[in-house]
Amino acid sequence: MTFAGFPPRPQATAIPNVFFTDLLPRLADDATAVGVVLYAFNLLARKRGYPRFITRDELAADPGLTSYLLTARAPADAIDRALERAIELGIVLGLRVELEDGSTRAPFFLNAPADRRGMEAVREGRVDIGVNLAPPQEAPARDRANIYALYEQLAGTISPLIAAELAEAEREYPAEWIEAAFREAAAQNARSWRYVSRILERWAAEGPDYAKTEGDPAGADRYLSGKYGRVLRQRLKH
Repeated sequence: MTFAGFPPRPQATAIPNVFFTDLLPRLADDATAVGVVLYAFNLLARKRGYPRFITRDELAADPGLTSYLLTARAPADAIDRALERAIELGIVLGLRVELEDGSTRAPFFLNAPADRRGMEAVREGRVDIGVNLAPPQEAPARDRANIYALYEQLAGTISPLIAAELAEAEREYPAEWIEAAFREAAAQNARSWRYVSRILERWAAEGPDYAKTEGDPAGADRYLSGKYGRVLRQRLKH
């Protein structure tokens, strides 16, 4: 059935441009998550009062999202998995609170300044939507910062062109090289991706400085035959 067209002065949902440049490409492999995130934006836009948040149950009750998930033949846990992905990417922030009857509630806040302030107000007890529950005290394994976060810390906003180059570098170089290259660039106050990429190219050709391979006659052979030999051999061909 052909869409009849938008009505005059339709209601609209505001979505930050950065979602389309920095986040949507990273959700390209998961159409279900894209749908859930878009409906989350729509729900948040309709919220009134402070702080502004949504819950998993509100998403599950949205007739538009229900229809979308049925059409996409999404699995039963699609909303939960999509929310986990949204938290992982930093689109939304999650909290757990305990209600008076002992049940728990999991509000999700947009990762934007006003919404983060609202979440902190809930966490600190200045706004009552339940008692904040601290996350379990575990010692999680250290996750390496992804290349996008490293770039934002070094140079700021990511353009679409830079995003494409970062994605290619993330596929080509080991994570520890990328972290070390960004650290070296920051230490030199060289806050550009061009500088970082030149470091990576040099390491791919000569072996990484941070691993102290320079001046070691066996260093190059170790890297060519070791864990990252494929990367070095490919770069040495260029």
